[in-house]
Amino acid sequence: MPQQEPGPRPTARPDASMSLLTTLMSTTLDEGYAEAAARRRAEGRSDLPRTLRARLWLATGLVLAGLVVTLGAAQARESAPTVARERSELLDRVDAGTAAVDVLHDDVDELRAEVAALRREALGGAGAEGAELAALLAGATPVTGPGIELTVDDAEGTAGTPGDPRDGGAFDAGRVRDRDLQRVVNGLWHSGAEAIAVNGQRLTALSAIRAAGDAVLVDNRPLAPPYSVLAVGPGDDLATAFAASDGGRHLAALRDRYGVRAGTDVRDEVSLPAAPGLTPRVARPAA
Repeated sequence: MPQQEPGPRPTARPDASMSLLTTLMSTTLDEGYAEAAARRRAEGRSDLPRTLRARLWLATGLVLAGLVVTLGAAQARESAPTVARERSELLDRVDAGTAAVDVLHDDVDELRAEVAALRREALGGAGAEGAELAALLAGATPVTGPGIELTVDDAEGTAGTPGDPRDGGAFDAGRVRDRDLQRVVNGLWHSGAEAIAVNGQRLTALSAIRAAGDAVLVDNRPLAPPYSVLAVGPGDDLATAFAASDGGRHLAALRDRYGVRAGTDVRDEVSLPAAPGLTPRVARPAA
């Protein structure tokens, strides 16, 4: 009996060892679900509600859902102008309050000048000179004389993001902070300044420079950059001494490392207002 010539062996499928995965990929619907769907089609049944009541409930639910979505969108559209209007009204109230406070400060300055005149008249001679010196040192009277002006401003392109600069968090290192102004002012005092004002706010021994959020406060009055620091003292000598002080070195570091803009201008005459809100704390009857 002649032997049959061996033919080529059938090649095995590459995915023969992955029959389970192949089935899962090719058959996405379980056979039981497919049989149940075919049986419902054969019996003429539908997945939709068959009774009129069920269909009415379904329609009512769809209508209510549409109303809720429509009302939500309408309220959102209506609330946006309301928020903008309330914000505008609040800003107007702030501006009006600030203007009223400025008027009151002017009235206080006028009354302070009248009180100073009456005090000089009542004391006379050496007593008047001593009172004026004490008022000058306390910041209770305006002062004019030679001095310097320091202008300190945030770096160009400062984004104004919240946070504390140079602390490694979410911040903008180019912003001038309260502690920066504190070191600048302390450097001026240490360099021989006789009187200092920041953006028109006269500083005294009881003044505080601090922060509230991103705002810099001087005696609870918010200030905005650029910050103009006026100091009364011996012009050129004061500028030289300040540059060598801790405050001057700190300001130079801010300028060189973080781009903070700062400049010094020596002036023949600068004028500083009196400090508002001075309250006597110690008094005794005169002899």
